[in-house]
Amino acid sequence: MKLIGPLMIEHRLIERMLALIDKEARSAAQNLQIDADFLDTAADFIRWYADKTHHGKEEAILFREVAKKEMSPEHRVLLAELLEDHDFGRRTVGEIREATEKHRQGSPEALRTILDKCKTLTGFYHEHIRKEDKLFFPACMLYLSEQEKEPLLQEFWESDRKMIHAKYGALVERYEKIEP
Repeated sequence: MKLIGPLMIEHRLIERMLALIDKEARSAAQNLQIDADFLDTAADFIRWYADKTHHGKEEAILFREVAKKEMSPEHRVLLAELLEDHDFGRRTVGEIREATEKHRQGSPEALRTILDKCKTLTGFYHEHIRKEDKLFFPACMLYLSEQEKEPLLQEFWESDRKMIHAKYGALVERYEKIEP
């Protein structure tokens, strides 16, 4: 498998979740009701799969190695932009989670915030994925030699193996902090 293959496969799954988020937001705008449990699940997916797993591999493995290369100024700017995008995605998901909690507590304006943030998130991610798939990933393949790519692919697999333990370790820790 090519080095960027796993990342592009992950993008397709992220796009499927984005379609579900968009569908829920359109339904909520029409019915003036949101499925808060779905939003929790979607936020969890974005947080753990899209961010910690997928972006984690990009930032800690691929971007780390490509950043060591003598990159064109255009690609260096694009790398910085992609890292800023990751931070923006994290903040937006946090805002959705916060608004969802306010919605559960009965806040009348929370639904509008949720809908706005969902629209922002889905639009943002589609553009972000396009930049990676069409612009940055192909450039990465040029900057890395064949001998450099295989060990990075192995790091991807190792990162994936560790992620399930990180997710569920955090879950247990979160519940341990809840006072009876």
